[in-house]
Amino acid sequence: MEGPILVVNAGSSSIKFSGYAPVAEAEPALLFKGQIESIGAAPHFSAADASGAILAENRWPDDVKPDHEELLDALMRWVASHLDNRPAAIGHRVVHGGTAFVGPTRVDAGVLAELQSLCALAPLHQPHNLAPIRAIAALDPLVPQIVCFDTAFHHHQPSVAQRFALPRELQEAGIRRYGFHGLSYEYVASALRERAPSIASKRVVVAHLGAGASMCAMLDGKSIDTTMGFTALDGLPMATRCGALDPGVILYLLRELAMDADRIEELLYRHSGLLGLSGFSGDMRKLLGSRDRRAEEAVELFVYRIARELGALAATLGGLDAMVFTAGIGEHAPEIRKRVCEKSHWLGIVLDPGANERGETCISSTASGVSVWTIPTDEERTIARQTILRLKDPTGTSRGSS
Repeated sequence: MEGPILVVNAGSSSIKFSGYAPVAEAEPALLFKGQIESIGAAPHFSAADASGAILAENRWPDDVKPDHEELLDALMRWVASHLDNRPAAIGHRVVHGGTAFVGPTRVDAGVLAELQSLCALAPLHQPHNLAPIRAIAALDPLVPQIVCFDTAFHHHQPSVAQRFALPRELQEAGIRRYGFHGLSYEYVASALRERAPSIASKRVVVAHLGAGASMCAMLDGKSIDTTMGFTALDGLPMATRCGALDPGVILYLLRELAMDADRIEELLYRHSGLLGLSGFSGDMRKLLGSRDRRAEEAVELFVYRIARELGALAATLGGLDAMVFTAGIGEHAPEIRKRVCEKSHWLGIVLDPGANERGETCISSTASGVSVWTIPTDEERTIARQTILRLKDPTGTSRGSS
């Protein structure tokens, strides 16, 4: 395997990227990482090496508005100038793999068409995940591109956890619970095996709390149940997404308020959640720093739903041995961790206040019946691992049968 692995994690307003040197029989070694942020407004390119030293930075003039394709071209030119070798492959995060894709998959025209058909299931993410694949194929059609899926980690859950109480033919048509944030959960499972091997195989609930938020019940490092379902709207309230909602609300919006599907989609994905509740922000940092009553109510509901789902997932597992907080809020908001653990005291959780404030890896008291952890996620490393796996075993199974 020659050349580094480039990882691209593209969203609607940012493109995160990282480069790894593949090492035989060992972890890929980080070479650099960075992002292009504020796309559509004031794009800012930055890249740093593994130690955090700045390698490159660029801001476009206010009167220049490059699109995703132009910015990807700039990224690829920087990669080519920075590296001695052409990338051996490019790994991409793709949110939805549907029922067909259960592992890292090399992209061809047929795969891309299948993934395009899933855009309606993840309209906030999927189109932006696929755009750089097309752009890079136009720039360098010979470089292998590997897609890695957020849904794949949950594919082998017990079938009862994947069903809706709808007519069977609808499930056969693909209407089922998929689950998301799987690349993050896979990384946390691997980190637990390294940092806390005594509990990695036990009953663990991981809370991925960020702008998008979900929770996953894991047994022996495998997904047993998760809070997100058919789409990334389900489960916990998020920055701008509503979370779990009585389907009757949708019918009411359609019939009584005469809202069409596009307006409802815009409402549920972009104007609900913490933003809708507070009326001014979906950013947890701003909400925690505000004295506005609506901000406190938004935080209160967020914590309430996490504690409620924790109890439900513990029931699914038949008990609880450990809980892990990860992602932006989970890693950086000790107040949220504190409130969740206080509400979950009945499960045997006792927090160590000092360890929690310091953001230590283990934040539970020695008196706690459930160990509590803070583990930074690394979805890009998971993508690099999966990309290398697919390159080493190009004929390995990446498609599901159900």
